[in-house]
Amino acid sequence: MKHVEDRSYADPEAAARKLVEIAAATPAVQDGRIYIERINAPFVALLKGSRGHPEFGAGIRYAVGQGWLELHESGTYVRLLQPSETL
Repeated sequence: MKHVEDRSYADPEAAARKLVEIAAATPAVQDGRIYIERINAPFVALLKGSRGHPEFGAGIRYAVGQGWLELHESGTYVRLLQPSETL
């Protein structure tokens, strides 16, 4: 019998909300940039999200799609956008 670990951030919306929360608590550098590793590391280490699995990427894509984050084309940083009513 296999025991399956509960993956609370498998839902892209839940992952996106947590990533936005982490980004909001992270000091931005020049022009509001938040380096992607500054939100990836806490998500992976503290929240037991997985680096090799799709939770982080799916969360980022969901947040961008909802207009919560702006992801630079290089993928190296994000910017928080104006909070919407859905957040």
